[in-house]
Amino acid sequence: MGISYNGLVLLGAIMGCCFLVGVSAGNFYQDFDITWGGQRAKIFRGGQLLSLSLDRVSGSGFQSKNEYLFGRIDMQLKLVAGNSAGTVTAYYLSSQGPTHDEIDFEFLGNVTGEPYILHTNVFTQGQGNREQQFYLWFDPTRNFHTYSIIWKPQHIIFLVDNTPIRVFRNAESLGVPFPKNQPMRIYSSLWNADDWATRGGLVKTDWTKAPFTAYYRNFNVNAISSSSFSDSAFQTNELDAPSRRRLRWVQKYFMIYNYCSDLKRFPQGLPTECRHA
Repeated sequence: MGISYNGLVLLGAIMGCCFLVGVSAGNFYQDFDITWGGQRAKIFRGGQLLSLSLDRVSGSGFQSKNEYLFGRIDMQLKLVAGNSAGTVTAYYLSSQGPTHDEIDFEFLGNVTGEPYILHTNVFTQGQGNREQQFYLWFDPTRNFHTYSIIWKPQHIIFLVDNTPIRVFRNAESLGVPFPKNQPMRIYSSLWNADDWATRGGLVKTDWTKAPFTAYYRNFNVNAISSSSFSDSAFQTNELDAPSRRRLRWVQKYFMIYNYCSDLKRFPQGLPTECRHA
Protein backbone atom coordinates (compact mmCIF):
# COMPACT_ATOMS: atom_id res chain seq x y z
CA MET A 1 0.00 0.00 0.00
CA GLY A 2 3.03 2.24 0.09
CA ILE A 3 2.48 3.62 3.58
CA SER A 4 3.64 2.44 6.98
CA TYR A 5 2.54 2.97 10.56
CA ASN A 6 5.71 4.96 11.17
CA GLY A 7 4.76 7.42 8.47
CA LEU A 8 1.25 7.81 9.84
CA VAL A 9 2.49 8.28 13.40
CA LEU A 10 4.96 10.92 12.22
CA LEU A 11 2.23 12.76 10.33
CA GLY A 12 -0.01 12.62 13.38
CA ALA A 13 2.73 14.15 15.49
CA ILE A 14 3.44 16.86 12.95
CA MET A 15 -0.21 17.83 12.72
CA GLY A 16 -0.52 18.00 16.50
CA CYS A 17 -3.30 15.52 16.89
CA CYS A 18 -5.59 14.30 19.42
CA PHE A 19 -6.54 13.45 22.98
CA LEU A 20 -8.04 10.43 24.66
CA VAL A 21 -11.61 10.55 25.82
CA GLY A 22 -12.20 9.66 29.45
CA VAL A 23 -14.66 6.83 29.86
CA SER A 24 -15.97 4.98 32.87
CA ALA A 25 -15.79 1.23 32.59
CA GLY A 26 -18.85 -0.96 32.34
CA ASN A 27 -18.74 -4.62 33.24
CA PHE A 28 -18.64 -7.21 30.49
CA TYR A 29 -20.30 -9.86 32.66
CA GLN A 30 -23.24 -7.55 33.34
CA ASP A 31 -23.50 -5.80 29.96
CA PHE A 32 -22.71 -8.46 27.33
CA ASP A 33 -23.34 -12.06 26.28
CA ILE A 34 -20.80 -14.20 24.46
CA THR A 35 -22.76 -15.30 21.39
CA TRP A 36 -20.43 -17.58 19.47
CA GLY A 37 -16.93 -19.00 19.34
CA GLY A 38 -16.96 -20.93 22.62
CA GLN A 39 -13.73 -20.54 24.58
CA ARG A 40 -12.32 -18.20 21.95
CA ALA A 41 -14.21 -15.40 23.71
CA LYS A 42 -13.10 -14.74 27.29
CA ILE A 43 -13.90 -12.24 30.03
CA PHE A 44 -11.11 -11.39 32.50
CA ARG A 45 -10.38 -9.25 35.54
CA GLY A 46 -13.79 -9.37 37.10
CA GLY A 47 -15.54 -8.25 33.94
CA GLN A 48 -13.19 -5.38 33.10
CA LEU A 49 -11.46 -7.00 30.08
CA LEU A 50 -12.77 -9.10 27.20
CA SER A 51 -10.89 -10.84 24.40
CA LEU A 52 -12.03 -12.36 21.11
CA SER A 53 -9.89 -14.86 19.21
CA LEU A 54 -9.89 -16.36 15.73
CA ASP A 55 -8.31 -19.63 14.67
CA ARG A 56 -8.70 -21.86 11.63
CA VAL A 57 -11.83 -23.47 13.11
CA SER A 58 -13.81 -20.40 14.17
CA GLY A 59 -13.90 -16.79 15.14
CA SER A 60 -15.90 -15.39 18.07
CA GLY A 61 -18.27 -12.63 19.04
CA PHE A 62 -20.43 -10.95 21.66
CA GLN A 63 -23.48 -8.70 21.89
CA SER A 64 -24.95 -6.34 24.45
CA LYS A 65 -27.73 -7.50 26.72
CA ASN A 66 -29.50 -4.15 26.24
CA GLU A 67 -30.82 -2.31 23.23
CA TYR A 68 -30.24 1.42 22.80
CA LEU A 69 -32.05 4.17 20.94
CA PHE A 70 -29.73 7.21 20.77
CA GLY A 71 -26.78 8.00 22.96
CA ARG A 72 -23.00 7.91 23.05
CA ILE A 73 -21.23 4.56 23.08
CA ASP A 74 -17.51 4.23 23.84
CA MET A 75 -15.32 1.14 23.70
CA GLN A 76 -11.56 0.81 23.95
CA LEU A 77 -10.02 -1.78 21.61
CA LYS A 78 -6.55 -3.14 21.05
CA LEU A 79 -6.51 -4.86 17.69
CA VAL A 80 -4.84 -8.04 16.45
CA ALA A 81 -1.09 -7.46 16.34
CA GLY A 82 1.47 -8.62 13.81
CA ASN A 83 0.35 -10.15 10.53
CA SER A 84 -3.41 -9.65 10.76
CA ALA A 85 -4.08 -9.86 7.00
CA GLY A 86 -7.41 -11.53 6.26
CA THR A 87 -8.91 -10.82 9.68
CA VAL A 88 -11.72 -8.39 10.38
CA THR A 89 -12.62 -7.03 13.80
CA ALA A 90 -16.16 -5.68 13.61
CA TYR A 91 -17.64 -3.37 16.26
CA TYR A 92 -21.08 -2.03 15.45
CA LEU A 93 -24.65 -1.22 16.39
CA SER A 94 -27.47 -3.09 14.69
CA SER A 95 -31.17 -3.83 14.89
CA GLN A 96 -32.60 -7.07 13.50
CA GLY A 97 -34.59 -8.09 10.44
CA PRO A 98 -34.48 -7.44 6.68
CA THR A 99 -35.01 -3.69 7.16
CA HIS A 100 -32.43 -3.39 9.92
CA ASP A 101 -30.44 -0.27 10.77
CA GLU A 102 -26.71 -0.49 11.45
CA ILE A 103 -23.76 1.76 12.34
CA ASP A 104 -20.41 0.10 11.61
CA PHE A 105 -16.78 0.21 12.60
CA GLU A 106 -14.82 -2.56 10.86
CA PHE A 107 -11.06 -2.93 11.22
CA LEU A 108 -9.48 -4.67 8.24
CA GLY A 109 -6.21 -6.37 9.14
CA ASN A 110 -3.03 -6.15 7.11
CA VAL A 111 0.42 -7.66 6.75
CA THR A 112 2.97 -6.70 9.40
CA GLY A 113 4.08 -3.10 9.11
CA GLU A 114 1.18 -1.98 6.93
CA PRO A 115 -1.71 0.02 8.43
CA TYR A 116 -5.11 -1.28 9.34
CA ILE A 117 -8.00 0.12 7.31
CA LEU A 118 -10.88 1.48 9.41
CA HIS A 119 -14.06 0.86 7.42
CA THR A 120 -17.26 2.74 8.38
CA ASN A 121 -20.78 2.35 7.06
CA VAL A 122 -24.38 3.32 7.88
CA PHE A 123 -27.38 1.14 7.03
CA THR A 124 -30.96 2.38 7.09
CA GLN A 125 -33.94 0.11 6.43
CA GLY A 126 -31.61 -2.65 5.26
CA GLN A 127 -29.67 -0.50 2.80
CA GLY A 128 -26.00 0.40 3.28
CA ASN A 129 -23.50 1.38 0.57
CA ARG A 130 -22.34 4.45 2.52
CA GLU A 131 -18.74 3.44 3.09
CA GLN A 132 -15.93 5.70 4.17
CA GLN A 133 -12.49 4.24 4.91
CA PHE A 134 -9.54 5.65 6.81
CA TYR A 135 -6.02 4.90 7.87
CA LEU A 136 -5.31 5.65 11.52
CA TRP A 137 -2.61 8.06 12.71
CA PHE A 138 -1.29 5.50 15.21
CA ASP A 139 -0.69 1.75 15.42
CA PRO A 140 -3.97 0.39 16.89
CA THR A 141 -2.30 -2.86 17.95
CA ARG A 142 0.20 -1.38 20.42
CA ASN A 143 -2.22 0.22 22.89
CA PHE A 144 -5.91 0.59 23.61
CA HIS A 145 -7.72 3.39 21.77
CA THR A 146 -11.29 4.63 22.18
CA TYR A 147 -13.78 4.19 19.35
CA SER A 148 -17.08 6.03 19.85
CA ILE A 149 -20.44 6.49 18.20
CA ILE A 150 -22.66 9.48 18.97
CA TRP A 151 -26.15 8.69 17.70
CA LYS A 152 -28.81 11.38 17.79
CA PRO A 153 -31.92 12.04 15.69
CA GLN A 154 -29.95 14.81 13.94
CA HIS A 155 -26.74 12.96 13.12
CA ILE A 156 -24.33 10.09 13.68
CA ILE A 157 -20.74 10.96 14.57
CA PHE A 158 -17.89 8.44 14.45
CA LEU A 159 -14.96 9.30 16.75
CA VAL A 160 -11.50 7.88 17.40
CA ASP A 161 -9.90 9.00 20.67
CA ASN A 162 -12.57 11.73 20.79
CA THR A 163 -11.53 13.02 17.35
CA PRO A 164 -14.46 13.04 14.90
CA ILE A 165 -13.65 11.21 11.68
CA ARG A 166 -17.09 11.14 10.07
CA VAL A 167 -20.50 12.81 10.41
CA PHE A 168 -23.60 11.31 8.81
CA ARG A 169 -26.40 13.87 9.04
CA ASN A 170 -30.13 13.31 9.02
CA ALA A 171 -31.26 14.20 5.49
CA GLU A 172 -34.85 12.99 5.74
CA SER A 173 -35.94 16.39 4.42
CA LEU A 174 -34.27 15.36 1.14
CA GLY A 175 -35.89 11.91 1.14
CA VAL A 176 -32.91 10.04 2.59
CA PRO A 177 -33.87 7.50 5.30
CA PHE A 178 -32.15 7.90 8.67
CA PRO A 179 -31.86 5.34 11.49
CA LYS A 180 -33.99 6.73 14.29
CA ASN A 181 -36.83 4.32 15.02
CA GLN A 182 -35.22 0.93 15.65
CA PRO A 183 -33.33 0.29 18.91
CA MET A 184 -29.97 -1.38 18.33
CA ARG A 185 -27.70 -3.71 20.24
CA ILE A 186 -23.92 -3.47 20.35
CA TYR A 187 -22.09 -6.28 18.59
CA SER A 188 -18.50 -7.25 18.02
CA SER A 189 -16.88 -10.16 16.24
CA LEU A 190 -13.47 -11.30 15.04
CA TRP A 191 -13.65 -13.38 11.89
CA ASN A 192 -11.82 -14.53 8.78
CA ALA A 193 -12.56 -12.50 5.65
CA ASP A 194 -9.55 -13.30 3.50
CA ASP A 195 -11.82 -13.63 0.46
CA TRP A 196 -12.12 -9.82 0.35
CA ALA A 197 -10.63 -7.94 3.30
CA THR A 198 -6.95 -7.47 2.35
CA ARG A 199 -6.30 -6.10 -1.13
CA GLY A 200 -9.59 -7.48 -2.36
CA GLY A 201 -8.77 -10.99 -1.18
CA LEU A 202 -5.30 -11.22 -2.74
CA VAL A 203 -3.61 -11.65 0.67
CA LYS A 204 -4.76 -14.73 2.58
CA THR A 205 -4.78 -15.36 6.32
CA ASP A 206 -1.54 -16.87 7.59
CA TRP A 207 -2.90 -19.53 9.94
CA THR A 208 0.58 -20.25 11.32
CA LYS A 209 0.12 -16.96 13.24
CA ALA A 210 -3.17 -18.08 14.83
CA PRO A 211 -4.81 -17.58 17.20
CA PHE A 212 -5.46 -13.93 16.39
CA THR A 213 -6.72 -11.96 19.40
CA ALA A 214 -8.30 -8.54 19.96
CA TYR A 215 -8.97 -6.99 23.38
CA TYR A 216 -11.76 -4.77 24.74
CA ARG A 217 -12.10 -2.66 27.86
CA ASN A 218 -13.76 0.49 29.28
CA PHE A 219 -17.15 0.09 27.66
CA ASN A 220 -19.44 3.00 28.43
CA VAL A 221 -22.91 4.08 27.31
CA ASN A 222 -24.47 7.47 27.90
CA ALA A 223 -28.03 6.82 26.80
CA ILE A 224 -30.18 9.82 25.89
CA SER A 225 -33.62 9.85 27.43
CA SER A 226 -36.68 11.36 25.78
CA SER A 227 -36.58 14.15 28.34
CA SER A 228 -33.29 15.29 26.77
CA PHE A 229 -34.87 15.96 23.37
CA SER A 230 -35.48 19.59 24.28
CA ASP A 231 -31.92 20.02 25.56
CA SER A 232 -29.92 22.49 23.45
CA ALA A 233 -26.82 20.28 23.70
CA PHE A 234 -28.86 17.34 22.43
CA GLN A 235 -30.52 19.31 19.66
CA THR A 236 -27.39 20.85 18.20
CA ASN A 237 -26.41 19.46 14.82
CA GLU A 238 -22.94 20.95 14.64
CA LEU A 239 -19.50 20.18 16.03
CA ASP A 240 -17.67 22.95 17.83
CA ALA A 241 -14.86 24.74 15.99
CA PRO A 242 -11.94 22.62 17.32
CA SER A 243 -13.85 19.42 16.47
CA ARG A 244 -14.57 20.68 12.96
CA ARG A 245 -10.85 21.37 12.48
CA ARG A 246 -9.96 17.84 13.64
CA LEU A 247 -12.61 16.37 11.35
CA ARG A 248 -11.13 18.24 8.36
CA TRP A 249 -7.63 17.11 9.38
CA VAL A 250 -8.64 13.44 9.45
CA GLN A 251 -10.57 13.63 6.19
CA LYS A 252 -7.74 15.44 4.40
CA TYR A 253 -4.85 13.25 5.51
CA PHE A 254 -6.33 9.86 6.43
CA MET A 255 -9.50 9.22 4.43
CA ILE A 256 -8.74 6.70 1.66
CA TYR A 257 -12.26 6.04 0.34
CA ASN A 258 -15.46 8.08 0.31
CA TYR A 259 -18.58 6.80 -1.41
CA CYS A 260 -19.58 10.42 -1.98
CA SER A 261 -16.59 10.83 -4.30
CA ASP A 262 -16.98 7.56 -6.22
CA LEU A 263 -18.40 8.69 -9.56
CA LYS A 264 -17.62 5.33 -11.20
CA ARG A 265 -19.79 3.56 -8.65
CA PHE A 266 -22.70 5.98 -9.12
CA PRO A 267 -22.69 6.81 -12.86
CA GLN A 268 -26.28 8.05 -12.67
CA GLY A 269 -25.33 10.59 -10.00
CA LEU A 270 -24.04 10.59 -6.46
CA PRO A 271 -26.44 9.73 -3.60
CA THR A 272 -28.70 12.59 -2.55
CA GLU A 273 -26.97 13.20 0.80
CA CYS A 274 -23.64 13.58 -1.02
CA ARG A 275 -24.97 16.25 -3.38
CA HIS A 276 -26.29 18.30 -0.45
CA ALA A 277 -23.42 17.84 1.99
